[in-house]
Amino acid sequence: MADILVPLAQGCEELEAITITDLLTRADFNVVSAGLDAQAVTASRGMVLVPRMTLAEAMQQEFDMIVLPGGQPGADHLNNDPRIHEFVKKMYAAGKYVAAICAAPKILADAGLLQGKRATSFPGAITNIEQYGIDYQEQSIVIDGKIVTSRGPGTAMDFALTLIELLAGKAKRDEVEAPLQRPTA
Repeated sequence: MADILVPLAQGCEELEAITITDLLTRADFNVVSAGLDAQAVTASRGMVLVPRMTLAEAMQQEFDMIVLPGGQPGADHLNNDPRIHEFVKKMYAAGKYVAAICAAPKILADAGLLQGKRATSFPGAITNIEQYGIDYQEQSIVIDGKIVTSRGPGTAMDFALTLIELLAGKAKRDEVEAPLQRPTA
């Protein structure tokens, strides 16, 4: 079973945070949501999320993947916390998956992880793409090695299912996806 960290910050995009944690949990992964502090997180549209632990507690554990939800100002709060930069760099250096959606790929760019990589984000979330050396793609999901990025709330389900497939294979993805009753055409 994979261990996955989903950091949550005030103003995160709830559709992304909930979809990611829900689908990864359905895949029988140990999903740990962690707040930047011990407070409940009020998401961008007012939904209140209660993280399982603080980021300080989570940083004492080992994870197979970190997934950063976007939304504003949530992604900026994550980006302004040096522990997040430290954690994504540590995960990447250890050959673990680092994933971000919506505005959160900017965090990976600022941490230096997207240099020379293919990536995507919410349109306009990453400015100075050339400065970062990003091969920017306008696709729903972009995988470049162990870095996975996605566009926004509308891609959250496909993003989470892709993460399941990367960690546990196509059969596990299909097992999780079938009861969701998604249209096939």
